Amino acid sequence: MIRTLIYFATSALGLLAATWLLPDFRMQLQGFVIAVVVFSITQSVFTPFIARMTNRYAPAALGGIGLLSTWVSLFLANLLPGGLTITGWRTWVLAALVVWMSSTLAAWLLPMFLLKKRLAARKERPATGIASA
Repeated sequence: MIRTLIYFATSALGLLAATWLLPDFRMQLQGFVIAVVVFSITQSVFTPFIARMTNRYAPAALGGIGLLSTWVSLFLANLLPGGLTITGWRTWVLAALVVWMSSTLAAWLLPMFLLKKRLAARKERPATGIASA
């Protein structure tokens, strides 16, 4: 459950970063949740599919899977009215880069901050089990 929330949060942060940094990347407030959900679901569905296809037909391009699946997810989220609007080819290229980089960074940092207390509590609890002599 926590991982799912972190995944949606990283997607939201990536989309917000693109909204703040790119003038031709717009998200309407009422469509924000829909854009995040559509982006997150398509990202989670298409990443393994694109990885398999790339591994089979173009193994040299495996490093670009994250960018490609981000672009596909942005494209699909852009198709829904009232949520996400991306105009201009430069914005499409930069949006994929910004969303991918910021969501990747958030996916790396958010668990450290959100799970910090949980990990600290585990360290403080005494270990149960048989102690060795």
